[in-house]
Amino acid sequence: MSTDSYILTFSCPNKPGIVAAVAKTLFEASANIQESHQYDDVETNAFFARIRFNFVGTDNAEGFSKAFAIVADGLQMKWAVRPRAARPKLLILVSRFDHCLADLLYKWRTGELSADIAGIVSNHPIETFAHHDLSTIPFDYLPVTSQTKSQQEAAIWKVVEDRKVDLVVLARYMQILSGNLAAKLAGRCINIHHSFLPGFKGAKPYHQAHGRGVKLIGATAHYVTPDLDEGPIIEQDVERVSHHDEPDDLVRKGRDIERRVLSRAVSWHIDGRIILNGSKTVVFKD
Repeated sequence: MSTDSYILTFSCPNKPGIVAAVAKTLFEASANIQESHQYDDVETNAFFARIRFNFVGTDNAEGFSKAFAIVADGLQMKWAVRPRAARPKLLILVSRFDHCLADLLYKWRTGELSADIAGIVSNHPIETFAHHDLSTIPFDYLPVTSQTKSQQEAAIWKVVEDRKVDLVVLARYMQILSGNLAAKLAGRCINIHHSFLPGFKGAKPYHQAHGRGVKLIGATAHYVTPDLDEGPIIEQDVERVSHHDEPDDLVRKGRDIERRVLSRAVSWHIDGRIILNGSKTVVFKD
């Protein structure tokens, strides 16, 4: 039995026989199902699934893909299949705050993040991150002003295309992407923000929250869309706080939530565990 696993993800209008048709195609390709998740959205009448499988004997990925394409066409599927061991290329965008960057770099270096980092882009110079070892990672300093935003985003898009980037991660990148760039990156750009939005907009949201005596803080990871911070949500987390917490305590705790929420979202995307469902997501966790 092959030790190489593949990930099949798909969505389609729901109807009887979908699972049977998929299982039959896998069986006829001498594939063995190792893990399977499925979800039937009764509101939209849509069906979603993620299947991890390998082959008994000779690897038959090409033959399976050809056979499955016929099945998928008949069921009006959006689908993808790829080797689980494939390492997508990540481009990390970051501004001055580097806690999310630090966490992603740590997980990448320890092998927890199964991806290759195609580069880091920042609107701050590399000296801002002198306490990180970035010697082996391409770094692009792309400053931006309101007058140069279109040129700066064109440079970002060139990096994405030239390096064949699969996923862009906004690791506390404190610039709003234009609708044009957001549309180009649809389904492959993840952002992290504090969950106070839209309640506490603008500068120092944690200080604003402290001023209102909040009892719960959190963070949200979502796909980027042209609508600011309105993209499909992937993951959220919260932590209770109290009157004992000063603004700096909220900032510190908020950063911890932000880094772990973003890390989960990126890891799930890499492992093919997220499927878009209109303005929402279906997330098949471990």
